[in-house]
Amino acid sequence: MRIRAQVAMVMNLDKCIGCHTCSVTCKQTWTNREGTEYVWFNNVETKPGIGYPKGYEDQDRWHGGWRLDSNGRLTLRSGGRIKRLTRLFANPDLPSIDDYYEPATFDKDILVSAPAGLTDTPVKRPYSTLTGEPMSVQWGANWEDSLGGAHEHAGQDPNIARMPADAAAKVKFEFEKTFMFHLPRICEHCLNPACVSACPSGAMYKRDEDGIVLVDQDRCRGWRMCVSACPYKKVYVNHATGKAEKCTFCFPRIEAGQPTICSETCVGRLRYLGIVLYDEDSVGAAASVPDEHDLLDAQRGVFLDPHDPAVQQAARDAGMPDEWIDAARRSPVWRLISEYRIALPLHPEYRTLPMVWYVPPLSPVLDAVGAAGRDDTDADDVFHTIRDLRIPVEYLAELFTAGDADAVAGVLMKLATMRSYMRARTLDGTVAQDLLDSIDMTADQVEAMYRLLAIAKYDERYVIPTAYDKDAAALEAQAAAQGDCSLDCEGGPGMGGDRTAATVEQFHLVEGDSGVHPGRRGLMARRRDGRVGLSINPLRSGS
Repeated sequence: MRIRAQVAMVMNLDKCIGCHTCSVTCKQTWTNREGTEYVWFNNVETKPGIGYPKGYEDQDRWHGGWRLDSNGRLTLRSGGRIKRLTRLFANPDLPSIDDYYEPATFDKDILVSAPAGLTDTPVKRPYSTLTGEPMSVQWGANWEDSLGGAHEHAGQDPNIARMPADAAAKVKFEFEKTFMFHLPRICEHCLNPACVSACPSGAMYKRDEDGIVLVDQDRCRGWRMCVSACPYKKVYVNHATGKAEKCTFCFPRIEAGQPTICSETCVGRLRYLGIVLYDEDSVGAAASVPDEHDLLDAQRGVFLDPHDPAVQQAARDAGMPDEWIDAARRSPVWRLISEYRIALPLHPEYRTLPMVWYVPPLSPVLDAVGAAGRDDTDADDVFHTIRDLRIPVEYLAELFTAGDADAVAGVLMKLATMRSYMRARTLDGTVAQDLLDSIDMTADQVEAMYRLLAIAKYDERYVIPTAYDKDAAALEAQAAAQGDCSLDCEGGPGMGGDRTAATVEQFHLVEGDSGVHPGRRGLMARRRDGRVGLSINPLRSGS
């Protein structure tokens, strides 16, 4: 067993109001430069809908993520090394600007320079920020926001196409009949990242100490294989620099013990950040289980119980500081994923083992129970009503459990039971033991889950340890040498040449085990005291 720590996020979709505050603050912080006008590291989609870029979930078209070959081996959908080599200069699996959207600006001067006496109100015309030519706005990163454009394109949602015919028939797009919920998306910072394995130049790498996936801007040659390989389409190309860019999980803030900017500014307080301990040796096996319905439990099986004394000792033996082990014990992410088991990964069938999980949205189930003439305090009545909620369970299953509707129904049952139990507890102080028995949870667990989901304070939602003490001096020296923010430079966020210069005294290169996927080799940066540090070479596909 080789223990690693991963910074992970859980989002409670019940609390997302679709205000896009997270998207705006992320863009102002990370992608407000030339070449990134179309880029949204964080975006909020309305479901049902085809998303951003268009139809990114259709892997028959984009060939992102992993698949099992005829021998049961894990291989990239985009092909092996030879196939990728033949496509270096003509990659057919890339979204075009029309799949994202052509960013526009507006001629505001006409409003102040229009001559007096006009009979018509002057109108700002849209101009393309890419070409400078007049344009007609036809699409955007949130075109379907709150079902605004859903009547035109939402029927092409790949999740609906994969649903059983009878379940798909329930999805109606008349405004007063359809359902809606918001889905915030960032890079998944996967345990088995396809983008890292597909990168020919070794620019994509996964940090060993916290699992954050970054792009080395100096090594990137703009081959764009990472864009094709990412099934979530969360790697972008800066058209001004020709370099790949992606969500950095706000790693400068994480290193300082602060939450990501999207979490900090979230109006609904729906995001949770914390540390998850996992067994590196079991990652490959978890991603390779034959049945897609088993992928959820397989990934949960990779995570280790931070309260287990044996796990804690193994983490210390691996060089992990006590502060990180304590943060793992207090992690809200581990509790939501592994203890309460109500958080689910986005599209586990991509086999990347994503590390941004979601608590699925729960329709007004108690109202639905009453409207159906059933007893909303009876566990059986609540469970049967869940199958007929406004948001089809089958649709949620296509998003979060590779089509396993029973797994989603079980999560919704826990959430509905929590609401019923807490309502009775608040109104007359009764303990509905039959409800607790139906979900195999204790009263203390349900009340703790309620507190975490509903009224958790800042330090309960974000449990982030600071960077290793041994790194602090190097980080401070690097920041002092820059004289300004080390990321505020031409080319944007990433780890450029200054990263190598700042760490040359601290690291030396050795050839050895990649340390993330068993059986793969690569260059590692290893501390002179023997503890593994930052990986600067990609993990190669076995294909």
